[in-house]
Amino acid sequence: MIAAYAARTNPTDPLAALEVGEIEQPSAPDGWTTVRMRAASLNHHDVWSLRGVGLPTDRLPMVLGCDGVGEAEDGRIVVLHTVIPSPGWAGDETLDPKRTLLSELHPGTLAERVAVPAGNLVALPDGLSVESAACVSTSWLTAYRMLFVQAGVHPGDTVLVQGAGGGVATAAVQLGAAAGLRMVVTSRDEERGRRAVELGAEAAFGSGERLPGRVDAVLETVGAATWSHSVKSLRPGGTIVIAGATSGDAPDKAELTRIFFQQMRIQGSTMGTKAELQALLSFMAAKKIKPVIDSVRPLTEARDAFARMVDGDVFGKLVLTM
Repeated sequence: MIAAYAARTNPTDPLAALEVGEIEQPSAPDGWTTVRMRAASLNHHDVWSLRGVGLPTDRLPMVLGCDGVGEAEDGRIVVLHTVIPSPGWAGDETLDPKRTLLSELHPGTLAERVAVPAGNLVALPDGLSVESAACVSTSWLTAYRMLFVQAGVHPGDTVLVQGAGGGVATAAVQLGAAAGLRMVVTSRDEERGRRAVELGAEAAFGSGERLPGRVDAVLETVGAATWSHSVKSLRPGGTIVIAGATSGDAPDKAELTRIFFQQMRIQGSTMGTKAELQALLSFMAAKKIKPVIDSVRPLTEARDAFARMVDGDVFGKLVLTM
């Protein structure tokens, strides 16, 4: 089968580790099933894998990709839940210390076929296209859990999203606006801020710019570069939800005094459960929410898509079709 896979790892030149071509089709162990893929999308996780982060050499070659939509063995069109719990785990799979994502231990979705646990399939709801649904299993599910499970916000509350333009940030703006939240964003790029406003944000500000008022919650995926601004922008008793640290996890100032004195809550968040993925898909279909898609191209042109992601010249999701 054709796939985009890490044939090797390269910390400084991830594209040098990428191959697009024939690879052996994955086998489905007991309790698993094979899905014929229709579409998948890229995530920064894929680039980190090519760099060797979280992907040891003894697992190579590894098919990349976490998000995807395909045809199940019974003919249903399904969205893949990419969080794979360890055998015997019960309960919230995101809390399983031995959980993995597709493309970490098991081959991923950037292929013509993928094997997944039978319980990791969610039916594609009416009203949501294959290309749209191919964007949601990672960044959109992360944003959904941050907003509706971890942040503790209600319609009318104000939520700050640090770093407009990223996959999680874009999803959070669209989901939050549709749920009646007042979404505001920051960005180093004025054009990205403007586009976030077009998607539903109430306002966009420059990175580090003082906001007109304090917010009820902050969605933080940037990390060290925006941490102090996140804490200073939050109202007393508010919540910062952290789901990443793309600029590093060691800020110059931890802001501990401000955090304890103003009784702020710091909440980690990772991916989401299968039940949350089902709720997300239903919400998107009901509200007619369409993810922003930067471009759609065939799987055979995966290298071009990866080059766009590495260069950072992307607004929205990069989708590959099979």
